[in-house]
Amino acid sequence: MNRPLAGPALALSAVTPLLVLAAPSVAGAQAPAAPAPLTAPAPVATTLKITTERARDGRALKGDRWRVLVTTGRFVEGTRVDVSLTVDGKERPVKSLPLKRSRKGGKGVARTVYVNSRATRVVVRAAIAPGQPIAPVQAKTKVVVQSTPSVKAGARGYAVERLQEMLDAKGYVVGRKGVYDARTQRAVLAFRKVTRRTWNHTADRSIFRALQRGEGRFRVRFKSHGRHVEGDIRRQVLALIGEGGKVERIYHTSPGKPSTPTIRGSYRVYMKEPGTNSVGMYMSSYFIRGYAIHGYKSVPLYNASAGCFRVPMQDAVSIYNWIRHGTRVDTYV
Repeated sequence: MNRPLAGPALALSAVTPLLVLAAPSVAGAQAPAAPAPLTAPAPVATTLKITTERARDGRALKGDRWRVLVTTGRFVEGTRVDVSLTVDGKERPVKSLPLKRSRKGGKGVARTVYVNSRATRVVVRAAIAPGQPIAPVQAKTKVVVQSTPSVKAGARGYAVERLQEMLDAKGYVVGRKGVYDARTQRAVLAFRKVTRRTWNHTADRSIFRALQRGEGRFRVRFKSHGRHVEGDIRRQVLALIGEGGKVERIYHTSPGKPSTPTIRGSYRVYMKEPGTNSVGMYMSSYFIRGYAIHGYKSVPLYNASAGCFRVPMQDAVSIYNWIRHGTRVDTYV
């Protein structure tokens, strides 16, 4: 009679089949796949455009401050734009400008300021070099031609247009666009008076420079008077002031001569007389007794009237139409 196996041997014989079933099969097993290598994102494709702000239509004055504005169709953080200038045939160092997000949509912008008082022709180039978050963009070009800031009587062209724009922005009354005519010359005369320069009609480099610096603002003395007229007897200018103390127009005038000086003070227009009267006063606005603002055939560069404010005949109608009954007139030295 066979005896059963004793304790440990029995346990091993019972467990062994279970261990075999639970063990994985090694034959045919595959190693886990290696992770795919990371690739850099492709650069974003976009457009590039150059604009020269304050250099309209590629034109400027020597000494103007104008800006190069580079715009991309899309903004991507970390992008830089290369901007270079060729000034009268001489290349300047390239500027690497950071692209910034535009306030309008998802566009990108980069700016740089340019000013040169001698250059005649400036070529601006902008490009995006390789290795940027934005795909490379070949150079775009913009040409700016700068005019000499000086004009003579009868002159025409861009320099005259810029002169007129700068004068008009401060309230001086100019004439036909792009022509240095008599009215624009009177505006220059008034500007010279306000800025305490020699009284003449010359618009040379010094006048352009002064305007470019922002000179020539007429300082209103009586802002609290609202819509009114101010006559500066010493500087011989007449200013029409709108609501809120804003200067609307500035004119050359000839006030009273030493023997018949213009009265000083604050008055109101009490009578308006259209046409020409017996003593040659044209389109008259009386502010006290016989004192008036009126047109006259002679408005010299000195005090010549009998106490009135003479203005050129060509300006008389528009001044007359601006002034109303009751308009305050402040006169002073």
